[in-house]
Amino acid sequence: MTVGLCNANPVVHAKKDRVARTEDTAADTSSAVDPLDVYDHVRDIRDPEHPYSLEQLSVLTEDSITVDDNLARILITFTPTVQHCSMATVIGLCLRVKLKHYFPPHYKVDIKVSPGSHADEGSVNKQLNDKERIAAALENPNLRHLVDECLSSNEVINFN
Repeated sequence: MTVGLCNANPVVHAKKDRVARTEDTAADTSSAVDPLDVYDHVRDIRDPEHPYSLEQLSVLTEDSITVDDNLARILITFTPTVQHCSMATVIGLCLRVKLKHYFPPHYKVDIKVSPGSHADEGSVNKQLNDKERIAAALENPNLRHLVDECLSSNEVINFN
């Protein structure tokens, strides 16, 4: 955790049960990407400031992910817990890094904050989708360490 939290007392929600996927309900993995598959890969990312997952803080929901297979596009919109969240770009970077490892490289991934959810929405969205800024951010050892911590956290508090 960092000193000087933007949201010292976030609302924490219970984690949802994972949906059991059968061959009948699973997407055709050879060509299609399913929004639920995307959600299952990113829901357990730990928030940079708290020991809770993005799902537990309702930063990310199943409905915040859309996939257009015809355009090979994944769009994730997330909602920071406060409008002045200084970690919004870190959250977006974590989402991007995680998705890069799991989905076909021909998919274009757009990551945005939900409209009206951040005081500096335009600037955050620009940073999250600029390849050069992303590459530069990942070259920063401190930032890369923070991203790695958020992605490697297997144990998040579960209030079920």
